[in-house]
Amino acid sequence: MPYTVKSTDLEEVLLLQPRVFADPRGFFFESFNQREFNSATGLNVLFVQDNHSKSRHGVLRGLHFQKQHPQGKLIRVPQGRIFDVAVDIRPASKQYGKWIGHMLDSENHLQLWIPPGFAHGFVVISETAEVIYKTTDYWVASDEDAIIWNDPDIGIDWPLSDIQGEPLLSVKDAAARLFIQP
Repeated sequence: MPYTVKSTDLEEVLLLQPRVFADPRGFFFESFNQREFNSATGLNVLFVQDNHSKSRHGVLRGLHFQKQHPQGKLIRVPQGRIFDVAVDIRPASKQYGKWIGHMLDSENHLQLWIPPGFAHGFVVISETAEVIYKTTDYWVASDEDAIIWNDPDIGIDWPLSDIQGEPLLSVKDAAARLFIQP
């Protein structure tokens, strides 16, 4: 089995550890296999798009989501280190407004599965980081939205102690809205 799957404090959000073959030359692992992913997780998802970003230390991206075309995401970090966050924004969920965060990096090779209906964001802890993630639906610019990263009702404990001042945000992320709970 190429993955060990662990549950997280949010139901349906999963942490996957791929089987890594390492020796003095380096390492090899199968980063994705649709059949094995579905078997290991018990899910039946189909990924339709891959995204790849590179960011420098202190960049915070998120909390992003799509309203009518929610995307499930499988996130991994081939270079660097990030603190990756998922927030349950499904109004009918008993976990509504709850979040989890995990360190993903190029050393631990962990992957995070975030189902559709969650907001996603991350902050770069290393000098730079590359993030690759698969999505279960296509990006639709007119459908995207964002929740402000430091929303007090969500209360994410971002690891920002080594960042001078505020994290670096895009104009869109700096203008993101507050999370409104019913």
